[in-house]
Amino acid sequence: MGRAKRSAKASDPLWEGIRAEVAADAEREPVLAPFLQGAVLDHERLEDALAHLLAASLATDAVPARALRAVIAEAFGADPAIGAAVRADLRAVRERDPACVALAVPLLYFKGFHALEAWRVAHWLFGRGRQALARWLQNRISEVFGADIHPAARIGSGILVDHGSGVVIGETAVIEDDVSLLHEVTLGGTGKQTGDRHPKIRAGVLIGAGAKLLGNVVVGEGAKIGAGSVVLADVPPHSTVAGVPARVVGREAAEKPALEMDHRLPDPKAGA
Repeated sequence: MGRAKRSAKASDPLWEGIRAEVAADAEREPVLAPFLQGAVLDHERLEDALAHLLAASLATDAVPARALRAVIAEAFGADPAIGAAVRADLRAVRERDPACVALAVPLLYFKGFHALEAWRVAHWLFGRGRQALARWLQNRISEVFGADIHPAARIGSGILVDHGSGVVIGETAVIEDDVSLLHEVTLGGTGKQTGDRHPKIRAGVLIGAGAKLLGNVVVGEGAKIGAGSVVLADVPPHSTVAGVPARVVGREAAEKPALEMDHRLPDPKAGA
């Protein structure tokens, strides 16, 4: 029995790596040791630790952490794809964010990551007809983490939500795999239009800070959106757009700009 448990743990090297990082931090910073013990070291699986952390942040007097943790654990247990997405998101943060020095850092401290993973639970609830609880979670995610993501939106894996502050993602928005977006990005509608009314972001796209993408527009695979841009029309694949309103300012050399995280725009003098 003990051998089986050890094999199960060894099958998740990402989680074992996080535990090792946290154990080292607990030894270096004794004042944090009780927090790190309860947040990570007391748990056998990444899903258990994440459920604990999210519940502790999102709980209220009316919806206590214990009850919320049970709901989050239910979602993780019912849909293994959530756990796979969580791991892909963790790797995305570690690989793309220069401020992230270890896998344990986003798990413990990055609210953009927390907002995204809590949204995954809300999305699971919404899809099973538990819309009241999903909307409650949406509200709490917005209040606590600063990101307002509708539970009906569709979001892939390997996503970096850098910082998370001011991010808004509407009801019919779609974000495919391996996308990076920074703070104050809006994937919104254009007014009182109903139905399918929010942007569709294809794989590998990089969206700069403060960009506003409005309406049922399609941002093609491997495109880059410059910081502060307002996108009101489709964006061709592997192009760079910038401005208000956004226009094509160059072709993107990287296959997946989201992985490179290079927010610079083409030099207009380079082709002169």
